[in-house]
Amino acid sequence: MQAVTEEQILAALSAVQDPSQNKDIVALGLVQAIQIKDSNISFMLVVPPHRGPAMEPIRKRAEQVALSIEGVTSATVLVTAHESRADSLSASSSSSGTAAGQVKEKILESKVRRFIAVASGKGGVGKSTTAVNLAIALKLEGLRVGLLDADVYGPSQPRMLGVSGKPPAVGGDMVAPLENYGIKLMSMGLLVPDDTAMIWRGPMVQSALTQMLNSVAWGELDVIVIDLPPGTGDIQISLAQQVNLAGAVIVSTPQDIALLDVVKALTMFEKANVPILGMVQNMAVWHCPDCGRVDHIFGEGGAAEEASRRGIDLIGDIPLSLAVRQGSDSGLPVILSEPHSAHAAAYKQIAASLIERADLRSEKTS
Repeated sequence: MQAVTEEQILAALSAVQDPSQNKDIVALGLVQAIQIKDSNISFMLVVPPHRGPAMEPIRKRAEQVALSIEGVTSATVLVTAHESRADSLSASSSSSGTAAGQVKEKILESKVRRFIAVASGKGGVGKSTTAVNLAIALKLEGLRVGLLDADVYGPSQPRMLGVSGKPPAVGGDMVAPLENYGIKLMSMGLLVPDDTAMIWRGPMVQSALTQMLNSVAWGELDVIVIDLPPGTGDIQISLAQQVNLAGAVIVSTPQDIALLDVVKALTMFEKANVPILGMVQNMAVWHCPDCGRVDHIFGEGGAAEEASRRGIDLIGDIPLSLAVRQGSDSGLPVILSEPHSAHAAAYKQIAASLIERADLRSEKTS
């Protein structure tokens, strides 16, 4: 079978008309970020904010046309709505900076009581593993929990939570999150084919995240744990502006180079007026299962020292363990696969601390 090409996709989509413009969506430049993985394709329809709600019929038509292309077995079409830079600057100058507040108000109208971000200054420190185990630990405490995988460039939560498939539509432009172990999950990894590289930029990414928040039927939840991408870029800042975060948890290893980036993450959240709920020191120590020897492979106490220096509490030490990695890879997180282990106990301790620090058991008052 001959591979599907971008030219084929654009040619087919030129048959999809935008009635309000009397032109097709390709000629209007709405079709962007085309991704092709074997017989699976995905793309975005990028429109101004005021057009977003009216685009669902066109989105559905574009999806139908894409599926009719020979060789295509699945198609994912997302609508992203964002302002041009000029419009954004004009709006901000005339509205006294209320745009971010309006988005917050919309999200606060949902039935989700709290949002907690799990962040890291750099990749490879175990942030996503920490996020999924914390989500389950909070569930084990009796809370109603959602997990938003906001790491759009490298979404890993579907695999870690043992979830696959496409979120079902539940009316209008809403979709239902998938669920496992009592955790409701939404991730870009559920919307695009596996192994597809995300090449979206700036406003397109931010709009996709807004859509995952506002177009998902989360239902009544006590908390959504947000697994942020590593670093301190546009996505992190955008989410801090869009969501009334109860606070952020910073994950790091004791390694000096990881701690350099932690400082940047702490500074970013402080500037965004997001409370730091605490730091988690991951891969803190290695206990040899055969001889009992203890090694500090990534250094000793670095995250604890940085937390103390910044006046931030260290709320957990997670030992380095093969079981943690195996649990993440298999879709059965270690807190469930080894519930009586030191690792599970550490995650439960962190969850108990977050319940108190973020006031997760009380009703939302704002």
